[in-house]
Amino acid sequence: MSRNATNQLLQKAKKSKSDEFYTQLCDIERELQHYPDCFVGKVVYCNCDDPRISNFFRFFAMHFHEMGLKKLIASCYKEDVNDLFLCKEAEKGFWCEYNGEDGDHFNPANIRIRYFKGNGDFRSSESIQLLEQADVVVTNPPFSLFREFVAQIVRHNKQFLIIGNVNAITYKEIFDLIQKGKAWLGVNLGRGISGFIVPNDYKQYGTEVSMNSEGQKIIATNGCLWLTNLELEQRHEDIKLTKVYRGNESIYPKYDNCEGININKTQDIPCDFSGLMGVPITFLHKYNPEQFEIVRFRKGDDGKDLRINGKSPYFRILVRNKRIVNRGQMKSQTQTLDAN
Repeated sequence: MSRNATNQLLQKAKKSKSDEFYTQLCDIERELQHYPDCFVGKVVYCNCDDPRISNFFRFFAMHFHEMGLKKLIASCYKEDVNDLFLCKEAEKGFWCEYNGEDGDHFNPANIRIRYFKGNGDFRSSESIQLLEQADVVVTNPPFSLFREFVAQIVRHNKQFLIIGNVNAITYKEIFDLIQKGKAWLGVNLGRGISGFIVPNDYKQYGTEVSMNSEGQKIIATNGCLWLTNLELEQRHEDIKLTKVYRGNESIYPKYDNCEGININKTQDIPCDFSGLMGVPITFLHKYNPEQFEIVRFRKGDDGKDLRINGKSPYFRILVRNKRIVNRGQMKSQTQTLDAN
């Protein structure tokens, strides 16, 4: 299945509010290895996770002492169902906490489930009370509620590491956080997230759906990312620029409504251009705030979408190379001093 087709499935799930995409343990392990000291002494809250089956809960419980956690909390939403044959507890959301009581040998059989009075929605007062106890939120939130989920975490001033659709970058609220340095992309993006566990009755599409060793159905996608505000060494590494603008101007068309040039791939950013450059949204995966300044998203000088020969390229972020600008300013200041 093509990338576009897979992304369409995720968007379809988002619109229908069918958010039953569960994260694989291998993908959690692949990402969490990059945050070795971020969880020491912390209370971790997985607030969209059934602790009996969640791989997020399983990962943190298994590595509780190794990571130096203080406490692990997980809570699960239970959809309201009007069924006279269901017991009252079956209609309630539930949660649990784990304090590493199994030592280095986590036993899921020892999980003590506690029931909410309500359905356990992450927006409920009961769930928020648990959130207030936490230091870090780590989960795969419902794609259909991603904006609201992030807004709640930010409002409560929590650290977070969560999975979302790549297009979440284009949401005004999320882009603003990235531009202000309050959030950034994690290490793995696209194919770095190998796939999600879906219900067995999920409609199968092409070769992008497979079964894992545990008999679970997996849908692969290259349209997702990790969003976080946990510190990462990688985000302070410069993008290596190997292309040159001078002499290759024809490769970099200028916008109709902005004094800037268009760039289709991050790897094509020239090392000698100091003006505005429109780069693809995946640039944010390699973005170093010390190297580049994010100026704005999508819009030209006239407030309308960026255009080249009357046509708008797919979402572009206008950036400027701070290293070249600063170098130019220093050179100008030196010349002024020499002249005086």
